[in-house]
Amino acid sequence: MIENRIKEFRAKNDMKQEDLAQLVGVRRETIGNLEKGRYNPSLVLAWNIAKVFGVTIEEIFTVIDDCISS
Repeated sequence: MIENRIKEFRAKNDMKQEDLAQLVGVRRETIGNLEKGRYNPSLVLAWNIAKVFGVTIEEIFTVIDDCISS
């Protein structure tokens, strides 16, 4: 599972979903689905989103290991 901070970064930059979508070349619905965790981005899309905000991919996206180890 991948968690993200896209909404937080958009708010800090006073950016709408539509603005970010246009900058990274996807539909607004894609950004909404990413923010809600319904969709995991491709590496290229994650890279492009991070680039828009001037941060690393890891600052926006976090992989959550949902496997339970004994």
